[in-house]
Amino acid sequence: MSDSAELKIDGKTYNLPIIEGTENEKAFDIGGLRGETGVITIDPGYKNTGSTKSAITFLDGEKGILRYRGYSIEELAEKSSFLEVAYLLIYGELPTKEEFTQFEYDVRYHTLVHEDIKKILEGFPSNAHPMGVLSSLVTSLTAFYPESLDPNRSSEAVNLSIIRILAKMPTFAAWAYKNEIGHPVNYPDNNLDYCSNFLKMMFALPAAGYEIDPVVSGALDKLLILHADHEQNCSTSTVRIVGSSQASLYASLSAGINALWGPLHGGANSAVINMLENIRKDGGDTRKWMDKAKDKNDPFRLMGFGHRVYKNFDPRARIIKKAADDVLEKLGINDPVLDIAKGLEHVALNDDYFVERKLYPNVDFYSGIIYRALGIPVDMFTVMFALGRLPGWIAQWKEMRGNNEPIGRPRQVYVGENLRPYVDLNKR
Repeated sequence: MSDSAELKIDGKTYNLPIIEGTENEKAFDIGGLRGETGVITIDPGYKNTGSTKSAITFLDGEKGILRYRGYSIEELAEKSSFLEVAYLLIYGELPTKEEFTQFEYDVRYHTLVHEDIKKILEGFPSNAHPMGVLSSLVTSLTAFYPESLDPNRSSEAVNLSIIRILAKMPTFAAWAYKNEIGHPVNYPDNNLDYCSNFLKMMFALPAAGYEIDPVVSGALDKLLILHADHEQNCSTSTVRIVGSSQASLYASLSAGINALWGPLHGGANSAVINMLENIRKDGGDTRKWMDKAKDKNDPFRLMGFGHRVYKNFDPRARIIKKAADDVLEKLGINDPVLDIAKGLEHVALNDDYFVERKLYPNVDFYSGIIYRALGIPVDMFTVMFALGRLPGWIAQWKEMRGNNEPIGRPRQVYVGENLRPYVDLNKR
């Protein structure tokens, strides 16, 4: 293939350099197009526009491949831990034993938050959406650590900001949950690992012990790994574009949380549970609803099946399906909604219509099942997503800063009114 492409405009030919990635992905470089030709490209939703060159995550939706820094998601989920994957994403390599021991210690050391943050939390009504609470608490760190406002500090100072948010995010997420249910907050227990500590802060009751179930903790750890990064999605692109203005890490992450909040992005697993509830209220006939999904004239949309990016089986779904099965078996929950979910899964994996169209259950389907089984309310599902995606957002912000990328500034094609004279208010 040539190292450039030709573009002809008004009889004149322009050469566009072709960039090739390490996995043979190819792109036309149009960075100088407007300057040379006065013409821009238009791509609503940026569905075919590469905004950056990144070394963090490789995704091939046609083949069902997902890799972090070159490591397959399957191997990481089987052999690694969420905190180790966080290190990999943020710093580029798997840590040595000594590096990981120090990293884990640093995260444990910073899990506590300033007591004044409780005053901010108490200002929210109990019906406040936990994503709004989480976003606000993350932003508040700029007030408690004003030095973090300058992203051009030394690498040691930036790294301290990274450690702080990795450590405090589970505390914030658990406190957002406690606010929603009107319970007093729990403080971190640094004798526990990352996921076990979070579960205890979420579910421990005052003056009562809390026993960590390794099956539940392990399933959560895998879920967080699977959500840790996913290339240039809506929230990740938001973090990068906000950070490109030299906004602080905490401000950029808060923007990412708000982008994730949208129902078309982080709310997919919530939509799964809402769909299952509607099927239950209708009588629970899974075959009836799967037939509705196959009827192109029926407005019903099957949630949690298929994926916009993956045209094959979502590789993350294969992993989390087993974790979901393990959690349901261990907890022995008798929940008709979860029974409906298993019924839909069985149909989708065995019905030729769904198999031929590769409408397999995806990671959102199984994560919704797990969160439901753990007793986590639907409003908290996106918070759990944010907790998992945090290392990816940090890695993307850090990479963007390290590359000295320019401030993001998309162009547009104007389709409004042409120049017209102003009409005095009394004459209108």
